[in-house]
Amino acid sequence: MSRKSRIPAPDPGDTWVPRPRRRVTPLALVGHTVKFLGCSVLGGVLLAGIVLPGAGAIGLGAKSGAESFESIPDDFKAPPLTQATQIFDAKGGLIAKVYERDRTVIPAEQMSPLMRQAQVDIEDARFYEHGAVDLKGILRAITKNAESGATVQGASTLTQQYVKNVNVEKAGDDPVAVAEAQRKTMGRKIQELKYAIKLEEDLSKDQILTNYLNITFYGHQAYGIQAAAQRYFSKDAKDLSLPEAAMLAGLVQNPSQYDPKLHPVAAQKRRDTVIDKMVENKHITAEQAREAKAAPLGLKYKDPQNGCITAKAGMGFFCDYVRHVVKQDPVFGKSAADRKKLWDQGGLNIYTTMDPEKQAAAQKAVSDLVFVTDPVSAAMTMVEPGSGDILAMAQTRPYGLAKEKNETVVNYNVDAAMGGGVGFQPGSNFKPIVAAAALEAGLPPTQSYSAPNRMDWPTTSTCNGTWKNLNKGKKTGSVPNESASEVGPYELKEAMARSVNTYFVQMEQEIGLCAVKQMANKLGVTGKANGDQLEEVPALGLGTQEVSPLTMANVYATFAARGKHCAPVALTRIATVDGKNVPVPPVTCDQVMSESTADVVNTVLLGVTEKGTGKDLGLDDGRQIAGKTGTADEKKAAWFSGYTGNLAGSVWLGAPGDKVPMRNIRIGGHYQEEVFGATGPGPIWRQAMSDAVRSMPEDEFRTVYIPDPPKRDPANPSGSPSGSPSGGQSGSAPGTGGPQPGGGGTTRGPGRPHGTPAPDPSEDG
Repeated sequence: MSRKSRIPAPDPGDTWVPRPRRRVTPLALVGHTVKFLGCSVLGGVLLAGIVLPGAGAIGLGAKSGAESFESIPDDFKAPPLTQATQIFDAKGGLIAKVYERDRTVIPAEQMSPLMRQAQVDIEDARFYEHGAVDLKGILRAITKNAESGATVQGASTLTQQYVKNVNVEKAGDDPVAVAEAQRKTMGRKIQELKYAIKLEEDLSKDQILTNYLNITFYGHQAYGIQAAAQRYFSKDAKDLSLPEAAMLAGLVQNPSQYDPKLHPVAAQKRRDTVIDKMVENKHITAEQAREAKAAPLGLKYKDPQNGCITAKAGMGFFCDYVRHVVKQDPVFGKSAADRKKLWDQGGLNIYTTMDPEKQAAAQKAVSDLVFVTDPVSAAMTMVEPGSGDILAMAQTRPYGLAKEKNETVVNYNVDAAMGGGVGFQPGSNFKPIVAAAALEAGLPPTQSYSAPNRMDWPTTSTCNGTWKNLNKGKKTGSVPNESASEVGPYELKEAMARSVNTYFVQMEQEIGLCAVKQMANKLGVTGKANGDQLEEVPALGLGTQEVSPLTMANVYATFAARGKHCAPVALTRIATVDGKNVPVPPVTCDQVMSESTADVVNTVLLGVTEKGTGKDLGLDDGRQIAGKTGTADEKKAAWFSGYTGNLAGSVWLGAPGDKVPMRNIRIGGHYQEEVFGATGPGPIWRQAMSDAVRSMPEDEFRTVYIPDPPKRDPANPSGSPSGSPSGGQSGSAPGTGGPQPGGGGTTRGPGRPHGTPAPDPSEDG
């Protein structure tokens, strides 16, 4: 079949009739050539000098074009192509594929030879015969366009098309820059011509073709032949058959018009045109062509899977956390721009600490016990003691932007800087930090305080001075215990089990607020979730300053690891698609308290789950656990953080934005008159941890003997009441009153003006 023998008819049912050849006069030829100049990638200078030497007006344009041509720098550089980044869990499962452009760059040997030949035959059949410019193609295009009276054929070589694609790639996702890169102007064409000439000097034809096949857009967010093969046929580019290769090669001219999903008939016609070209150029036989054209399109289409929103099992938030790590850790670049460039460029295989089994356990628990339509939400993070590895990160509300589906992109498990919100008051979850500070300061585990039912906030030392109670003697300047029966004296173990507020306030007074703040910093509570510094006020130890579940899970993991604190770890390895390793943040661990201090804390927190507020939260297999409940100011947040010897987890329950006091509320289909740490988040923790540790060996933490205080007559007003503590009630976190010296402030809930005392927690019921 000759190149001019026929054109495919518009419709299979129509009879093709050759169009009568129009006589082209010299004047008409000049006119059509001028039109061609506007669209031909050759540009004005070559055509004016070779095709139209006698046209004065065009000659002037050529002179200007020649000057422009000489002024274009010849240091053409193709940028690294943006590729898809893949994020994997600890077992090698794909969490998500993230990309600006779905592309995987592959070498020539991983491309089907049929694909390479089909692309050449349909786009630039003489590619291996001409240089950067195809003079025969130019003259043929001029004639065709003149005969038709319109621009129906261009003369761009495959090299020139590659240059244009590079300019579009450089434009990135800026629509204005993309439009400019595609604009058909004389200057743009001249520039593309010079760059094409330079490329042909520096690269072989095979290299240019490989680059072209890696950069070209094939529709449906698929850039490059590997992504296209996966998108339409669910296979690698090296495995494409003849009809598959022909269909993909045909897409390049117009991915929308020949879209096989939307326009299968047009796509098949275009495929067959490519097959005819391959026969015409003697690259396949007529028999091969007949078999290929008889085959159906045979699509095995895969929808584009892009971004953290595609992650399964609730891993979208962890995926987003990984993105923040790469964009913020200096290991990935000295400047924010450098780190953003690395992420946007893509082409990374990121291997993480996420354990799919533990993630499934956590996600099931938060979803089973708190419905997505409930007025409150829940979040849970699991951390491995001794390594800092983040093993699970789950929350009730799904990752996404659809408000009607209660979706959110705010990760309630982490601080604001890492994609979270402003955090939540941990309440009595914070008290073990006070205990650790006191033990490190030399206080014994049998330390006793009078712990009255209510007391004024005491004058207390800070790192830089003294905190004084400006509302002394007033209700707003005092702190109560949760229950009227909670009257000391108490020692540490019982005070922790009962979560006695006044005991820990007296402990803070003795050791000073600076010791508490410093211990919190060592344990990873380096500030509030919103990025502000911790305030040195007595209510600090009662958990009035907002933190995140990841932070608290890591605190309790440090207790389980006998005082060894490891910064949270999400990444284990990153490699480029060609196998080169990218440095990841190093694991940083420090012994932040003595092992003996940690052993005492473990023993005290074991008492919470044996006889205290967490006594009903034992795991299914009965293994040893320790932990602490917590309920925030006005019951707007409730917590349980706990651990075994080899797994720590923290659960928060509350309303995003801190707007819903959890009284007379239905959560997960069950009515609760009042939510406490043991009745709200506690059961979530119990279910998730029971499932998560099922396949793990039991690893008990070390405990120490702490003698019980002598029993006293409960009728004695100064004695301790008999009986075990009331299960399910943890101490609420009250606010403080009055401004603080040295630029401090009051502890306050969201929405209260600075300096306004928080509500009296005794009014919580």
